[in-house]
Amino acid sequence: MQIKYLFLPHLFLLISFFIQAQPKYEFRGVWIATVDNIDWPPRNRTTEEQKADFIRQLELHKKNGMNAIIAQVRPAADAFYPSAYEPWSQWLTGVQGQPPSPYYDPLQFMIEECHKRGMELHAWLNPYRANFNINTASIAPNHITRIHPEWFLTYGDKKYFDPGSREAQQFVVKVVRDIVKRYDIDAVHMDDYFYPYRIQGKEFPDEASYKNSGSKLKKDDWRRSNVDTIIRVLSFAIKQEKKMCRFGISPFGVWRNKKDDPEGSDSKASQTNYDDLYADIVLWLKNRWIDYVAPQLYLEIGHDKMAYEKMLDWWSRHSYGKQVYIGHGIYRAGGKEAGWNNPEQLPDQIKLLRRYPNVHGSIYFSSKSFNNNPNGWNDSLQNNYYKYPALLPPMRWIDNEKPWPPIVDRKLIDDSVIQLNVRPDPRNHREIKYYVVYQYAADSHSETFGNQPRYLSKIVTRPEGFQLKEALSSKHFSYRYVITGVGKNNNESELSEIAILVQPDGKWQFYNP
Repeated sequence: MQIKYLFLPHLFLLISFFIQAQPKYEFRGVWIATVDNIDWPPRNRTTEEQKADFIRQLELHKKNGMNAIIAQVRPAADAFYPSAYEPWSQWLTGVQGQPPSPYYDPLQFMIEECHKRGMELHAWLNPYRANFNINTASIAPNHITRIHPEWFLTYGDKKYFDPGSREAQQFVVKVVRDIVKRYDIDAVHMDDYFYPYRIQGKEFPDEASYKNSGSKLKKDDWRRSNVDTIIRVLSFAIKQEKKMCRFGISPFGVWRNKKDDPEGSDSKASQTNYDDLYADIVLWLKNRWIDYVAPQLYLEIGHDKMAYEKMLDWWSRHSYGKQVYIGHGIYRAGGKEAGWNNPEQLPDQIKLLRRYPNVHGSIYFSSKSFNNNPNGWNDSLQNNYYKYPALLPPMRWIDNEKPWPPIVDRKLIDDSVIQLNVRPDPRNHREIKYYVVYQYAADSHSETFGNQPRYLSKIVTRPEGFQLKEALSSKHFSYRYVITGVGKNNNESELSEIAILVQPDGKWQFYNP
């Protein structure tokens, strides 16, 4: 299908004249896909080479202004971490069930490297896919498809957990609960693969499962009920283990077409979440089973079947109080689609989504797409749209308690260096994720600067002694510095002011306001 880039005149005017300042709170994520080694790890590499490549990607994304990584840790009933339930992933070592050598725990490594950079790590799981390719996959003797073959159905060249099997559902919940319990992940993330996308001329082979269930529901409703059940149970299990761990879904971009449902979107998708993947995302949002939704709006502005701007508007109006992060299909750059070869495509998408208060940020598919700076977008993010750091938006329904302001010890080392030591107030009973340093002119008003991203100087994850140098080399006459603490749920504390620095006769000194 040839996709054309259509720039509607009224949309052009809207973007041209609407200038939206960079928000202080914005989710900026990148998907790192491990299935088939799409993004990571590189094939046939040593442990140290795998680690170095992951760090390389983090550094690139941090430079681009990102603050979250969505890393695929369970691609096909296998694991990128030591598991009592599933074997090591074949995409880690080339052979399923074979641990890395020299040994390391990739998930723990990813968490630590993300957190030390002030980035969240969302553990991306596939709930139903069990064998990515029945003809070529490496399947270990202890893989669940060998232990319980009755739980699985073959469709095309893949094997899936039977969504109608209660035993299979319980197993998946057990796996997810184990990850949340043992690892300091920030969220559990699932993508668009529930019931598989339809293969033309083939019906998903669950007729026996449907008959054995004894359900009085129509088959389509029964399928949706199966998926609803596992989402509801997973939501309960995640929150039972760790209240602060979020649960997010990244669905296909269309819930339903308007022709099939008056509540549906102005789209012409050949398959939809509700009718073909049996994923009723709207129900999950209404029932508060998930904390965020990241629809994959991979087509361009003005597309004739699923226009980005129309789908963006629809999801904004159907968030039901939860957070919405837009999935951008930057992997399409360099292909045959004219829209994605236009350097303004991504900037225009960002400008549009920032118009909607119910939309809280972006996720990019996928990590490797940034390697070659497609259409100069790395430069656009660094120098313009993500020029300033952004704090991750808090989820008030999970926890609305602010940390106490941090305690800051200060020391002037010489005329141009401040040594700071930051520690949490002992009254805190919430974990501090990181500290935020703001720097601004002494005559600025604190009540206004707090919402201005340009004053955000740095995010500090290791507060036990850090220095401020670059701020004192500025030509401004004087400065104010304040530091805040950010809790596990991204709630920010009140300000802890450390000093006004004045420069009489070329010398710096502290002044207590």
